[in-house]
Amino acid sequence: MTSPSSSSSWLLLLLSCLALALLAADAEVHHHEFVVQETPVKRLCKTHNVITVNGQYPGPTLEVREGDTLVINVVNRAQYNVTIHWHGIRQMRTGWADGPEFVTQCPIRPGGSYKYRFTIEGQEGTLWWHAHSSWLRATVYGALIIRPRENKTYPFAKPSREVPVILGEWWDANPIDVIREAQRTGGAPNVSDAFTINGQPGDLYKCSQKETTAIPVKPGETALLRFINAALNHELFVTIAQHRMTVVATDASYTKPFTTSVLMVAPGQTTDVLVTMDQAPARYYVAARAYVSGQNVAFDNTTTTAVLEYDCGCASDFGPKIQPAFPSLPAFNDTAAAAAFAAGIKSPGRVRVHESVDEHLFFTVGLGLFNCEPGQLCAGPNNSTRFTASMNNVSFVFPRTDSLLHAHYFKTPGVFTTDFPAHPPVQFDYTAQNVSQALWQPVPATKLYPLRFGSVVQLVLQDTSIVTPENHPIHIHGYDFFILAEGFGNFDPKKDVDKFNYVDPPQRNTVAVPVNGWAVIQFVADNPGVWLMHCHLDVHITWGLAMAFLVEDGYGELQSLEPPPVDLPMC
Repeated sequence: MTSPSSSSSWLLLLLSCLALALLAADAEVHHHEFVVQETPVKRLCKTHNVITVNGQYPGPTLEVREGDTLVINVVNRAQYNVTIHWHGIRQMRTGWADGPEFVTQCPIRPGGSYKYRFTIEGQEGTLWWHAHSSWLRATVYGALIIRPRENKTYPFAKPSREVPVILGEWWDANPIDVIREAQRTGGAPNVSDAFTINGQPGDLYKCSQKETTAIPVKPGETALLRFINAALNHELFVTIAQHRMTVVATDASYTKPFTTSVLMVAPGQTTDVLVTMDQAPARYYVAARAYVSGQNVAFDNTTTTAVLEYDCGCASDFGPKIQPAFPSLPAFNDTAAAAAFAAGIKSPGRVRVHESVDEHLFFTVGLGLFNCEPGQLCAGPNNSTRFTASMNNVSFVFPRTDSLLHAHYFKTPGVFTTDFPAHPPVQFDYTAQNVSQALWQPVPATKLYPLRFGSVVQLVLQDTSIVTPENHPIHIHGYDFFILAEGFGNFDPKKDVDKFNYVDPPQRNTVAVPVNGWAVIQFVADNPGVWLMHCHLDVHITWGLAMAFLVEDGYGELQSLEPPPVDLPMC
């Protein structure tokens, strides 16, 4: 005879299976082919053959719903190695599809192909995809929009229209040549010649006015603008003339509505805003310019624009004859504006933050200099050094004979070590004006930090003033995290814990660590694999400002990394 408790258990199991089946029935599988190829693109009066996906710059926008699966066959018809990273996707157990070159896969060689397959679970909002090989992401990128499941709604009123607004960076040269020259000399790479909005520089640049991106709107409506910073090396301030923006999501995580006149979006970050068209029918600039926190650092001091164009439904023609209103932008070095924007972002309600922590980590992030070796070109400071960068004094070296994930899965020796330091090897006054030059030269190595599955990780990210202090956008692959606090100066574990937000901290995948300051983040290591953490200023990752976490398998299949796909590229 079956007991009542046994019957209840079977009923609960049956209901759970039915719920899972209904969720699966709602989900779709989307198939795409990305052909990476050389395409002539004209900007700033000159035509360059740039690397694109399917001949589009920016590349295709992918639109899915939460729970859907994406299958993207990437075919490389370009002359460079390439990989594609699906920025912000958790990739639960599917690390082979994450994309960073020599981390989760070897590159797709010219003439080769690789099929990325992953399911989007528990994420809604704006993410994006981009090349993760050399500087190809200068032109190889696009939006990835995740809408709620059928019969679910946004946590805000449905907007009249939705517009991806992708901020980019353009060189009047081949970006691969730019970074290769910098690597050859050890100096800083040439800065870009323009910023772009949806691939166009805008009215303030030569030969660009006819192609300026236009965003058509109607009086009284509310639009959802999905901002993505795809620029390689610049954090960007964004404003819209005479319009306020209400932030409702960042990095595909909803936020408490937060109204502001200026955004600061770091490379890798996304920011969704609602904008109500409550001004007189006319034309209004959307403008973006660099936020630069480093001292004596060369930067692109130009401004890109798009145009909000009101359609009043009347006989008036607002066309190019009507000069758009121009917004007020912060000064390029307005750190207070950047900090105020970051402070305004909160989760929409109480979140689960852990006060009991398994791994207390402290990583310094910053620049450095290698001394010149005999026979080397050295275009760094004093023409006797080469630029480098590091975390905890380790300048990350990407392997070349195998990927880290493949070497981990097959236990291949000699590719990496698991002794990345949990704390700086030498403690010092990290934000002092004159840090001893004995601390300027890091150790080049391929070191990973191992994490037990399910462990709660709390990480202090501390900027240093070596060479120059700078705001660093730090991105972790395969994870979202809560930002418990941010501040300036050296992190003080006795005093600064009082600033921790254990109620509604923002959830992100990229944190802009304040210049001469720190940020504290927390996450649970619930996704097995090898996950890169790096500065999303590409010049800095090129110099070694990166490391990787090795998250061990848990118990059973559902807590373990899936086997590698049969078409995984080999080195």
